Amino acid sequence: MEWLTLRIETLQNLTVFTAALLLIPVPMDYVSPGLVGLSLSYAFTLTQAQIFWTRWFCNLSNYVISIERIKQFVHIPAEPPAIVEDNKPPTSWPWKGRIDLQSLEIRYRPNAPIVLKGITCTFKEGSRVGVVGRTGSGKTTLISALFRLVEPSRGNIIIDEIDICSLGLKDLRTKLSIIPQEATLFKGSITTNFDPLGLYLDDEIWKVNN
Repeated sequence: MEWLTLRIETLQNLTVFTAALLLIPVPMDYVSPGLVGLSLSYAFTLTQAQIFWTRWFCNLSNYVISIERIKQFVHIPAEPPAIVEDNKPPTSWPWKGRIDLQSLEIRYRPNAPIVLKGITCTFKEGSRVGVVGRTGSGKTTLISALFRLVEPSRGNIIIDEIDICSLGLKDLRTKLSIIPQEATLFKGSITTNFDPLGLYLDDEIWKVNN
């Protein structure tokens, strides 16, 4: 908007300045000096008016973009239910931590290309697995699939013989945990950062730290 306003001011001032120069050699009895002054005065007024309406139109365009964003958010598909009463996992699940990926395919939108293309592998219980690859190879997408931040378009994710897509999101995500790469803490006490849901006592948290 500022660049557009600057160009309008430059063109308008250049036009008025050129018109004033062309009026200099004109004989005085050909054009009335009062009419010349009035014309130049109205020319400057027109410049300010055009700048005002340009700024107003640009602001209106910005507000219309906000409406478009609201419309997009309204039509975002809702997440799956937090709890599926007919299919709740056992209290001790996951009891081993075995993860089976069966022909897993992930895409972020219905018409988007496939990010994870038919991955089939097994992460055995009690093992430490490192997933490496270049930027954009799907490492973050794989973690997002475990927490069902992105739903599989095909295939299954089995954790200890239970398909995670059949569970409620709350039942699944409270059973898994992730350590972020950023060495930062959220707002609150250290205990709140370790146990944000308040499921454990302080003594139990201290035993884990020790």
